[in-house]
Amino acid sequence: MRTNASIVDDQGLMNNFAIEPKVYVDEQGERTGFTTYAEILNGRLAMIGFVALIALEVFTGHGIFGLLANL
Repeated sequence: MRTNASIVDDQGLMNNFAIEPKVYVDEQGERTGFTTYAEILNGRLAMIGFVALIALEVFTGHGIFGLLANL
């Protein structure tokens, strides 16, 4: 919230930055860092990737290296 009052320093110059904003901590919850949520998400994404690689090998007949070698 700003007020219309101007703040003048000791030299008579107007100081627009004299009113500092309030400092606050933004709580991000339990979803940052090494938490159980991050470990569960990492495990689920690893399982999805593993199943996708197996499906790729079943449908194409080649593994990931064989597919990349044919490019």
